[in-house]
Amino acid sequence: MPEFLWWLPAEMSIEQTACEDLKAFERRLTEVITCLQPSALRWRVVLVTVSACTAIGAYQWLTDPSTSEVAFVQSLFNHLFFAISTLTLAILFLMGIHKRVVAPSIICCRTRQVLADFNMWCDDTGKLVLKPRPTASS
Repeated sequence: MPEFLWWLPAEMSIEQTACEDLKAFERRLTEVITCLQPSALRWRVVLVTVSACTAIGAYQWLTDPSTSEVAFVQSLFNHLFFAISTLTLAILFLMGIHKRVVAPSIICCRTRQVLADFNMWCDDTGKLVLKPRPTASS
């Protein structure tokens, strides 16, 4: 063995190497999902807040008796809270807030699709689960 690889064990079986690789993959997957959780929570709070503001503004706009008597644009100028919150909600969706809210779920789902080929699965935190080997039915 070359001198620069002194830290490597002399011989590792294929099973040991595979096990170490799986552990490293699991650690990295849990790290990625854990790092995405706080960001996703913040985006959820933003989405819920803007949605609630839009709903409150819509209620005020629709229950205002002058709404049906004035032009649409004038009605929106009369209810700037509704107009601004609706515009903010539209901009957030155009920026992709719907993807940021569910980013950890997207990562888990795509990882599960890949792991299915290897008879594995992962939970919502990124922990790997080995499925039992299918039995050969003859």
